[in-house]
Amino acid sequence: MSSGKLRVYLGAAPGVGKTYRMLEDANLLKQQGVDVVIGLIETHGRKDTAALIGDLEIIPLKEVIYRSVTLREMDPDAILARHPHTCIVDELAHTNVPGSRNRKRYEDVLELLDAGINVMTSINVQHMETLNDAVSRSANTQVRETVPDSFLKRANEVVNVDVTIEELRGRLREGKIYAPEKVEQALANFFRKGNLNMLRELALRTTAEQVSTAASEYRRTQGLEQAPIPEKVMVCISARPGTERIIRTGARIAGRLATNWYAVHVNKQRDHAHTDPEARHRLEEYQRMARDLGAKVVVLDDTNVADALINFTKKENISHVIFGQSARSRFDVLLRGSVINRFLTEVRDATVQVVPMNREKK
Repeated sequence: MSSGKLRVYLGAAPGVGKTYRMLEDANLLKQQGVDVVIGLIETHGRKDTAALIGDLEIIPLKEVIYRSVTLREMDPDAILARHPHTCIVDELAHTNVPGSRNRKRYEDVLELLDAGINVMTSINVQHMETLNDAVSRSANTQVRETVPDSFLKRANEVVNVDVTIEELRGRLREGKIYAPEKVEQALANFFRKGNLNMLRELALRTTAEQVSTAASEYRRTQGLEQAPIPEKVMVCISARPGTERIIRTGARIAGRLATNWYAVHVNKQRDHAHTDPEARHRLEEYQRMARDLGAKVVVLDDTNVADALINFTKKENISHVIFGQSARSRFDVLLRGSVINRFLTEVRDATVQVVPMNREKK
């Protein structure tokens, strides 16, 4: 059975019209005789959006009891049993109720695709994993529900749903996005012009990267041009708090270069991660995160970190290397030497980026 096709509707912020556009396209498919169903839709009380549901078939949600409260979730098993040609799944970044078969809704979508069902889904750009840090800094808010960028790479088509910043803020003032009592706070925070400009740029850039990658792959498979030697990215990870920042940086660079990347940890045996359970847990979480973002996780056994990283870089022809900023004092670096300084001395043909990391709180 061939995999289903994935169409992602990407927007810069809530209210740009992703769900509306998705329903418009679904109705057009239905008019053309395509078997389209709704697996889950969120109208957020918007009458214009709700009206577009029309006579599209809706797969009933399942009821899940959690902490004595009955919640409603999408029912992947019912969709698989119905097996439509195309299924609409809104709010891709949603986290499922604990106890569900899959932790995240995007994992439910992957099951539908693997079963040969086409999926139309929506997401805001701030929910892309590698953009988490940038959005958190700009919007001064923590985005907790994220989707790995590797999911977007699975998409056959990415549709950027875009409106001007003034139009979006106008919709907010008219009560089409949030309740009236939340409007002024939203305008002063997430929906301020500077933040929306950044989000809009990120959405446009993300769509452009996906289109460029798809076009490059098409030219390669059609033999239209000789495929260039691919760039390779390596992220040097450890158990230090803040490592998630360099992982996201590496994934973002790899995405722009449309290339594979490595998350490399040097196992020195006497490493802190071997003796401290908390550090070991952090390292495992960082490795899981890197895999989710599309990295190949590599563990090198060596008593000398610099030697291990230099040898791996030369062996794999790594072109881009990301280090975390050292937590050691300048005196200690002068006394014992620095892995980064040694690396820069011996590896001349790789681009090296050093990412600031948060210091561990005492």
